[in-house]
Amino acid sequence: MRLQDAVPKQGSQKRRRRLGRGVSAGQGASAGKGMRGQKARSGGSTRPGFEGGQMPLYRRLPKLKRFTIINRKEYTTINVSKLASLPANTEVTLDSLIEAGIVTANKGSLKILGDGELNVPLNVRAAAFTAGARAKIEAAGGSCEVAGA
Repeated sequence: MRLQDAVPKQGSQKRRRRLGRGVSAGQGASAGKGMRGQKARSGGSTRPGFEGGQMPLYRRLPKLKRFTIINRKEYTTINVSKLASLPANTEVTLDSLIEAGIVTANKGSLKILGDGELNVPLNVRAAAFTAGARAKIEAAGGSCEVAGA
Protein backbone atom coordinates (compact mmCIF):
# COMPACT_ATOMS: atom_id res chain seq x y z
CA MET A 1 0.00 0.00 0.00
CA ARG A 2 1.32 3.39 -0.99
CA LEU A 3 0.34 6.85 0.19
CA GLN A 4 -1.18 7.75 -3.17
CA ASP A 5 -3.38 4.63 -2.94
CA ALA A 6 -5.10 5.95 0.23
CA VAL A 7 -8.16 7.58 -1.32
CA PRO A 8 -11.70 8.00 0.00
CA LYS A 9 -14.26 5.36 -0.90
CA GLN A 10 -16.18 5.90 -4.12
CA GLY A 11 -19.26 8.05 -3.47
CA SER A 12 -18.31 9.04 0.09
CA GLN A 13 -17.36 12.59 -0.87
CA LYS A 14 -19.83 14.87 -2.61
CA ARG A 15 -18.80 18.03 -4.42
CA ARG A 16 -19.78 21.32 -2.79
CA ARG A 17 -22.81 23.27 -4.02
CA ARG A 18 -21.90 26.25 -6.19
CA LEU A 19 -24.50 28.82 -5.18
CA GLY A 20 -25.75 31.64 -7.39
CA ARG A 21 -24.27 30.33 -10.66
CA GLY A 22 -27.35 30.39 -12.86
CA VAL A 23 -30.73 28.67 -12.99
CA SER A 24 -29.43 25.45 -14.54
CA ALA A 25 -26.99 24.93 -11.63
CA GLY A 26 -29.92 24.19 -9.30
CA GLN A 27 -29.13 26.92 -6.76
CA GLY A 28 -29.16 29.96 -9.01
CA ALA A 29 -30.58 33.46 -8.50
CA SER A 30 -31.26 33.65 -4.74
CA ALA A 31 -28.95 30.69 -3.92
CA GLY A 32 -31.59 28.98 -1.78
CA LYS A 33 -31.86 31.92 0.64
CA GLY A 34 -35.35 32.97 -0.32
CA MET A 35 -36.30 36.43 -1.53
CA ARG A 36 -35.16 39.35 0.62
CA GLY A 37 -34.40 40.06 4.21
CA GLN A 38 -31.46 40.17 6.59
CA LYS A 39 -30.68 36.45 6.30
CA ALA A 40 -30.60 36.63 2.50
CA ARG A 41 -27.91 39.33 2.37
CA SER A 42 -24.19 38.81 2.06
CA GLY A 43 -22.33 38.65 5.35
CA GLY A 44 -24.49 35.94 6.86
CA SER A 45 -26.96 36.49 9.65
CA THR A 46 -27.13 38.24 13.02
CA ARG A 47 -24.65 37.62 15.81
CA PRO A 48 -25.41 35.01 18.48
CA GLY A 49 -27.69 36.42 21.16
CA PHE A 50 -29.24 39.10 18.92
CA GLU A 51 -33.00 39.38 19.48
CA GLY A 52 -34.02 41.77 16.72
CA GLY A 53 -33.27 44.91 18.69
CA GLN A 54 -35.02 43.77 21.86
CA MET A 55 -32.74 43.98 24.90
CA PRO A 56 -31.02 40.56 24.77
CA LEU A 57 -31.10 38.09 27.62
CA TYR A 58 -27.42 38.47 28.50
CA ARG A 59 -27.97 42.21 29.06
CA ARG A 60 -31.25 41.79 30.97
CA LEU A 61 -29.88 39.38 33.56
CA PRO A 62 -27.88 41.79 35.77
CA LYS A 63 -31.08 43.74 36.33
CA LEU A 64 -32.48 40.74 38.19
CA LYS A 65 -30.85 41.57 41.52
CA ARG A 66 -30.04 38.18 43.05
CA PHE A 67 -30.30 34.54 42.17
CA THR A 68 -31.38 32.28 45.00
CA ILE A 69 -28.79 29.78 46.16
CA ILE A 70 -30.11 26.24 46.01
CA ASN A 71 -29.69 24.32 49.31
CA ARG A 72 -28.57 27.47 51.11
CA LYS A 73 -27.30 27.00 54.69
CA GLU A 74 -29.49 28.71 57.27
CA TYR A 75 -27.85 29.72 60.55
CA THR A 76 -29.12 30.90 63.91
CA THR A 77 -26.72 33.79 64.46
CA ILE A 78 -25.71 35.38 67.74
CA ASN A 79 -23.06 37.96 68.61
CA VAL A 80 -20.32 37.49 71.20
CA SER A 81 -21.75 40.39 73.26
CA LYS A 82 -24.89 38.31 74.04
CA LEU A 83 -22.72 35.54 75.53
CA ALA A 84 -21.13 37.91 78.07
CA SER A 85 -24.10 37.52 80.46
CA LEU A 86 -23.47 33.76 80.88
CA PRO A 87 -21.53 32.43 83.90
CA ALA A 88 -17.88 31.40 83.49
CA ASN A 89 -16.94 27.99 81.99
CA THR A 90 -20.46 27.38 80.68
CA GLU A 91 -20.98 24.89 77.85
CA VAL A 92 -22.61 27.03 75.15
CA THR A 93 -24.73 25.23 72.52
CA LEU A 94 -27.87 26.17 70.61
CA ASP A 95 -30.02 24.21 73.07
CA SER A 96 -28.46 25.88 76.12
CA LEU A 97 -28.96 29.33 74.59
CA ILE A 98 -32.64 28.58 73.92
CA GLU A 99 -33.07 27.39 77.53
CA ALA A 100 -31.36 30.54 78.85
CA GLY A 101 -33.68 32.69 76.70
CA ILE A 102 -30.84 34.39 74.80
CA VAL A 103 -31.99 32.82 71.52
CA THR A 104 -35.73 32.64 70.93
CA ALA A 105 -35.98 30.60 67.73
CA ASN A 106 -34.05 27.75 66.13
CA LYS A 107 -33.47 28.87 62.52
CA GLY A 108 -30.75 26.32 61.81
CA SER A 109 -27.25 25.57 63.06
CA LEU A 110 -25.59 28.00 65.46
CA LYS A 111 -23.13 30.57 64.12
CA ILE A 112 -21.20 32.90 66.41
CA LEU A 113 -20.53 36.43 65.15
CA GLY A 114 -17.80 38.73 66.49
CA ASP A 115 -19.65 41.95 67.42
CA GLY A 116 -19.15 43.15 71.00
CA GLU A 117 -16.83 42.27 73.88
CA LEU A 118 -16.44 39.08 75.93
CA ASN A 119 -14.58 38.79 79.27
CA VAL A 120 -15.98 35.44 80.47
CA PRO A 121 -14.29 32.13 79.53
CA LEU A 122 -16.83 29.91 77.77
CA ASN A 123 -16.77 26.52 76.02
CA VAL A 124 -18.66 27.25 72.82
CA ARG A 125 -19.90 24.50 70.48
CA ALA A 126 -21.28 25.88 67.22
CA ALA A 127 -21.47 25.00 63.52
CA ALA A 128 -19.48 28.07 62.47
CA PHE A 129 -17.48 30.97 63.90
CA THR A 130 -16.33 34.19 62.34
CA ALA A 131 -12.61 34.93 62.70
CA GLY A 132 -13.32 37.83 65.07
CA ALA A 133 -15.62 35.75 67.27
CA ARG A 134 -13.10 32.93 67.54
CA ALA A 135 -10.34 35.38 68.51
CA LYS A 136 -12.48 37.06 71.20
CA ILE A 137 -13.64 33.77 72.75
CA GLU A 138 -10.09 32.40 72.90
CA ALA A 139 -8.70 35.72 74.20
CA ALA A 140 -11.17 35.52 77.11
CA GLY A 141 -9.81 32.06 77.99
CA GLY A 142 -12.59 30.04 76.38
CA SER A 143 -12.59 27.40 73.67
CA CYS A 144 -14.27 27.08 70.29
CA GLU A 145 -15.41 23.71 69.02
CA VAL A 146 -16.97 23.25 65.61
CA ALA A 147 -19.98 20.94 65.92
CA GLY A 148 -21.72 19.21 63.02
CA ALA A 149 -23.49 21.74 60.81
